[in-house]
Amino acid sequence: MNASGGAGALQVEGLGKHFRSGGREVAALDEVSFRLREGCVTGLIGADGAGKTTLMRLAAALLLPDSGRLSVLGHDTRSAPLAVQSAVGYMPQHFGLYEDLTVQENLDLYAGLQGVAPSARPARYAELMRMTGLSPFTGRLAGKLSGGMKQKLGLACALLRAPRLLLLDEPTVGVDPVSRRELWQIVYRQVEREGMTVLLSTAYLDEAERCHDILLLHEGRLLGQGAPQAFSREVEGRSYLVRARQMNRRMLQARLAVLEGVLDTVIIGDDVRVVTASPRVALPQELDGEELDVRAVAPRFEDAFVARLAARRGGAGVAVAAFEQREAGGDGGPVIEVRKVRRMFGDFCAVKDVSFEVRRGEIFGLLGANGAGKTTLFRMLCGLLPVSAGEARVAGVDLRTARARARARIGYMAQKFSLYVDLSVGQNLEFFANAYSLPRKARRERVAWALENFELAGVTDTQARDLPLGFQQRLALAAALLHRPEILFLDEPTSGVDPIARREFWRRINALAESGVTVLVTTHFMEEAEYCDRLVIMAAGEILAQGTPTGIKAGQRSEALPQPTMEDAFIALIERHARSPEQAA
Repeated sequence: MNASGGAGALQVEGLGKHFRSGGREVAALDEVSFRLREGCVTGLIGADGAGKTTLMRLAAALLLPDSGRLSVLGHDTRSAPLAVQSAVGYMPQHFGLYEDLTVQENLDLYAGLQGVAPSARPARYAELMRMTGLSPFTGRLAGKLSGGMKQKLGLACALLRAPRLLLLDEPTVGVDPVSRRELWQIVYRQVEREGMTVLLSTAYLDEAERCHDILLLHEGRLLGQGAPQAFSREVEGRSYLVRARQMNRRMLQARLAVLEGVLDTVIIGDDVRVVTASPRVALPQELDGEELDVRAVAPRFEDAFVARLAARRGGAGVAVAAFEQREAGGDGGPVIEVRKVRRMFGDFCAVKDVSFEVRRGEIFGLLGANGAGKTTLFRMLCGLLPVSAGEARVAGVDLRTARARARARIGYMAQKFSLYVDLSVGQNLEFFANAYSLPRKARRERVAWALENFELAGVTDTQARDLPLGFQQRLALAAALLHRPEILFLDEPTSGVDPIARREFWRRINALAESGVTVLVTTHFMEEAEYCDRLVIMAAGEILAQGTPTGIKAGQRSEALPQPTMEDAFIALIERHARSPEQAA
């Protein structure tokens, strides 16, 4: 399935690249061949360890291939690496902004490094600042920008020279849906106005649908190239939405996931989306004596991506072990209580009189644009920041008077996983078991439990830094659960993790919730918001909406959006708030 088109901005033939890791040689790329279509956005899609970043760095001539060749805009990367580097724009995953310099100073620095003539800079700066919406912030330190604004500044720096080929390595990871949409608008404006060719890697499979062309990588090999619709047609007649009247969504998903011939299950609103191995696989009309509503739906690229990888590994993946059931504790009231909570930083109010409750065994989501205050609120509820005003109780403990006692009752998994990268898997687990003051016998039992239930026994002696991102995530979750907390706090736990690892992660979280653990999660993935029983959406420190995912989407239904997605609802709420008189004042 090869895309046709004009002469390639990037031509790759028999590309191979190997690295040494843990005393063995690993093939990051193996006999990869393709050609990019000029004037198009090509999406580079693949699971963790697929070779996406290695391919990007080779295309930017920051690495040289072990075998094969790359021609970039007519330059061979072996013989003319400097010519390649001066001709392309490259934005790595962690773009090197200088956080103690202002926006303007970062632009000046990168313009100098890229050889942009001083006379050409003012017009280019003005265009890029207008395009990114950063014009009012040129005097602000880069370190004081929100995550989305930093990404837009990084993109502006990569575009200073208006390159013919732009390489973007996961530019939208960790930014909210509004910022994601704005980044895509900037990219397409360059393609349409400048005729730029773009290669963009992403962990968001819905973004693949926005690309003209797709390169699908897996374990260093190219599995296919073509338009997103071409991949989707491969799973025609294999995608369904399933609903049960009485069985809860998590239980329905778990039951459907183990059926023969089922390759993928994800929760969407009140339904479970199912992808089967072939159109001949018939889904049951009832489960456990309950009638099911099964509706065929049009396939999407995500269905095809997951089905391909599932087929390669011979099934839908391992079943997640159930967690031990917990006895109901307390008086049956809310596990988390927030009453008119406020947080001040000097004269700045980051969280403004926020109120909500979370019940036992509930998955509750905190969503918001970058800078909305959700991370500040999250850190207060974890006992990491003091409450300025209002009342906050976690597991019956008042956070204003006993933060340390509350922290002993919760598990916390940070966005960057908080692992000790120089320690092995086993050493990390031992360290956290000691940190939670587990007795020696309980420590041995819980470490053994973690190795078995999170399938880490085969990598016990591997340093955390050498683990694939999905395994690091698995280890971080296991460490957070060693002391059997009543409440689990998850701060953007799947940021940068591929869709396969995200699915496995959420199967474990669902199993935890079914066992009675309460989960509070922040996320920028709107598909993950669908897993929440209830959620709040915040902006500028305030709650804009609160309720179930289905209810929040229904509240944003309109003639223009008769069936809004969670992303549609999120963007509508944020934009309406931005237009409100209070914000304009």
